Amino acid sequence: MLLSLAYLPPISYFRAIASNTELILEQHENYTRQTYRNRCKIYGANGMIVLNIPVKKNGKEKIQIRDVKIDYSTNWQHIHAGSIESAYRHSPYYEYYADDISRFYEGRPEYLFDFNMKLLMKLLEILEITSTIKYTDTYQKSEKGNLSDLRDLIHPKKDFRAYDPALTEMQYVQVFSDKHGFIPDLSIIDLLFNLGPDCGDILL
Repeated sequence: MLLSLAYLPPISYFRAIASNTELILEQHENYTRQTYRNRCKIYGANGMIVLNIPVKKNGKEKIQIRDVKIDYSTNWQHIHAGSIESAYRHSPYYEYYADDISRFYEGRPEYLFDFNMKLLMKLLEILEITSTIKYTDTYQKSEKGNLSDLRDLIHPKKDFRAYDPALTEMQYVQVFSDKHGFIPDLSIIDLLFNLGPDCGDILL
């Protein structure tokens, strides 16, 4: 399975990983704005919240994902960490996993790819997903053999039901679902903080 590296990816992203023994991450693609590469969705008191990691603007039209640098001109780390705490501090398993997540907002990694990679590895460890991870040697232009290409399918502006229809029927109790109803396919941390060790029931 071929995926782009993402920031606190949605549940569908991890369902795809959990159902495959081998994950290939695209490291030679051009950076694309308004994707999960630098944004995630969580559930706050007023509904869905989109968190964006600001990146430095580049004079070039195209820039490879590995060369994208994080912009620290705003205190986005404080905003993201605070938003996550406000959204999930009353969830059943927040105290179990809060430290694992919050420590990623303490340093100042230079590159978006490196930051996302370290965060992904920690999440896979917490979820006990043991898929083998590899990287592309060159940009993979299209599906090859039995390789499933999800790079552009898992996208914040696309309907997740197109590639994961089964996820529609899988609901769980969210912190603010009594106010705004159930919101599907949020960041994996929504599932983690609300279900804890039972995440596997949704992912598999």
